[in-house]
This record gives sequence, structure tokens and C-alpha cells, in this order.
Amino acid sequence: MSIKQRTIRQERSIKGKSLHTGEEVTLTLKPADANAGYVFRRVDLYGKPEIRPFASNVTELVRSTTISNGNEKVHTVEHVLSALAGCGIDNAIIELDASEPPILDGSARPFVNLIFEAEPFEQEADRSFFELKEAVSVTSGNRSMIALPHDGFRVTCTSADDRGSHVQHLSVDLDPETFVAQVAPARTFTLYEDIEELLKLGKIRGGSLDSAIVIKGDKILSKEPLRFEDEFVRHKILDIVGDLSLLGKPLRAHIIAVRPGHSLNSDLTSKLHEVMSKKDSKKSVSPDSDSSKSFVLPDETELDVRRILDVLPHRFPFVMIDRVISIEGNESLTGIKNVSINEPFFPGHFPGHPVMPGVLQLEAMAQAAGILLLRRGSAEGKVAFFMSADKVKFRKPVVPGDQLLITAKLVKVRGNKLATASVECKVGQQVVSSASLMFSILDAKDAG
Repeated sequence: MSIKQRTIRQERSIKGKSLHTGEEVTLTLKPADANAGYVFRRVDLYGKPEIRPFASNVTELVRSTTISNGNEKVHTVEHVLSALAGCGIDNAIIELDASEPPILDGSARPFVNLIFEAEPFEQEADRSFFELKEAVSVTSGNRSMIALPHDGFRVTCTSADDRGSHVQHLSVDLDPETFVAQVAPARTFTLYEDIEELLKLGKIRGGSLDSAIVIKGDKILSKEPLRFEDEFVRHKILDIVGDLSLLGKPLRAHIIAVRPGHSLNSDLTSKLHEVMSKKDSKKSVSPDSDSSKSFVLPDETELDVRRILDVLPHRFPFVMIDRVISIEGNESLTGIKNVSINEPFFPGHFPGHPVMPGVLQLEAMAQAAGILLLRRGSAEGKVAFFMSADKVKFRKPVVPGDQLLITAKLVKVRGNKLATASVECKVGQQVVSSASLMFSILDAKDAG
């Protein structure tokens, strides 16, 4: 069943002060034709230039997302874009008589209310989604994000301020209803200690306790109480939704984010855009490869790294299994991953205190389960796509010198199309991480 594109029936305006420039600004939402996407229009400039919110047009990422078209810019686009994307609006014109939307109360809720006043309605054209088929990840220092295949749009986020305090975690499946109720009201926030430096950078000139939450030690400064106990991580998810809208298409994926920010959001969006833009996404097959070995043979109970590379499509630096040491029938598999100081992610995670990112432990679990699925008698010519993760737990840091013992157990297979596996990682006798993983099993010829 196809889903129709949506726009608004009539234009609506809202006024206020912008956060960073401090300008008084009027923002007007207007209907747009099918397949138009989002368009920012600067009505205060000669010729009313238009700027498209695409990943390729991002030019600044200091405490907000700025897009440009030549010399014309729009700052802090993420809140209004988050409202549009979160409410399921595909096409809209956003007119501004200044360079930045109004900050209002620091959340997306005023823009959501404006959208409802403008009366969303369906258009004739079908909505086109970007359905992720492979894991995509980015890392910067102690921050990381990974996008995983998923039949829907889920965001799992762990947030902390720059000093590692106020740690919050939330995982939510997003649709218009959940976005409006659980994400849109969350307000932007900053640390009291950062205010002076931001002012020196020419930022937050229009900021106040009416438009942001200020964190001063253990105190929360704002004109109203917190709207959620975990309002900070909810606002991080709000920003992720807005920044990911610069893909130009609604995304079907599971986003797992650890300490995200606009710069990291933009890195992930750009990387996803590269994947989306590939003209030929089908897997290339080497002419001398032996396709008969692209699955685990019935008599194989161990696999060395050469056979792992035969079975898995992954290559350096994303191969997370060094050896399969045992396979019990079609139900259980044990593999190992030797964690070396030479791993490419350790220089940035973290300098002076190397720790294996949790998202890569999750990837190791997925690869082990994928190998197990490709042992089944019906696996020839198949590819196991990692779709989603549930009940993910990280109990202990994994550091250089550790050896991950990864055990995958097949829990359920539905019609040779979907499968669920329970996987855990141990270092010695201690469980360091675990998860329940779901896979889609597709014909290799259709995998692209």
C-alpha cells in the first residue's frame, strides 16, 4: 500500500526573535507542489533567493545547522525542518524575512502548531522512502552514530553534555503521533559555563530563559519546569530528525546515536546521501569468486577468516569476526573477535583511554548471527540483512587486548524471510554486551 505525499492547505505565519542573530523575523509556511520537497525562501533579499535544505548545502555547524546558496544563508534550520518531517509533511515553502527562523520556546512545538493550523492534506503523488540496506556509521572522538536497516524509523540516543554529566537515554519509534507528543515539545539547552564563549562567537544573541534551558551545575534554569525528565535527550532526537531531513527523502532506518551533535548528524546525513545516490547499488561479484561458497556448507563446524570473507560481504575496516570456533547444527554459533590497539577506531575513541564503541560490538553480534543464518539449507543464493536491534545492553567497556567471545543463537525463523537471533559478547566469563537482532533474508540477486 502506497503512502501519499503531504503538504499544507493554506499559508500560516509566526513571528519571534531568532536565537543566534537576535533578529526579529517572520516565518511563513506555504503549500508546495508534489515532489517539490522543502524550500527556504529569503523574501528580505533581492530576487527572493531560494535555498534547498540538502546535505550538500550545509556550510556551518556551530550549535546549529546552516545552509547556503552562494552568499545567501539560512541559520538554525533544524527545528522547523524537524517539525515538518516529524509531522509527515513532504512539500512546503518556508519564507523568511531574515536569515534565521524564530527560536520561540526553543522547541519544535510552535512549528507543529503552525502546521496543524495550516491544515495538512494528501497529494496525488506517492511518497518515496530511502530504505537503508546496509549499516552506515560515523565517529568523532567520543561521539558516534550508526544507521541500521529497519522497517520504520527508530532513534535510539544516549546524550550527555560536554562534561559527561546529565546522561540520558531514550529509544523511540517515530511517526507523526509520537513525534508530536514525545519529541516536538523538548527545548534546546546549553551549559551556563558556555554562554560567555558563545556570545564571543556571535551566537545566542537572541537567547533567553524563555527560549532555552540553561544547566548550571545541578540546577536547571528556565522560565518553566522541565517538560520531561529526559528533555535533553529528547531535544537531541528532535535535532537528529531535522538534520536527517537534509537527505531529501524520508528515511527508513534505526539510528543509534551516542552523544550526537549537529556536526555528527551532518556527517551521518552526508554518508547516507552518498549511499542513496549510488546509481548502481547492486553488489559487485568478482569474476573468479566461487559463489557456491557464499554460504556455510553443512559439514563446516569452524570457519577461518578466509571463509568468513567468502560468506560475509564486509571488508576492512568493518569485518568484526576473526574466526568461527564452533557451529552447532543450525541453531548456535560461537565466534571470536580479537580487539587490537591497531583498530582504526581507537585513535578517536577515546584518545588516551581506548574503548571499543558499542555500535561496533553490535555489528560484531550481527555478523556472527548473519553467518549462522547462512548455514541453513535454504541459504544458498541468500543474503541476511540486519534490520533491527532490541534489548541492547552494554555492561562493561571493551579495551585493547580483550578477546570478544560472541555467541549467536537462532530464536525464530518466519517463512524463510525473517529471522530473530539472541547474541551476547563475553570477555573471559563476563558478559559485556547483548542484544536481540532481527534479519531479513533476501535473494542475493534482489539485494540491491
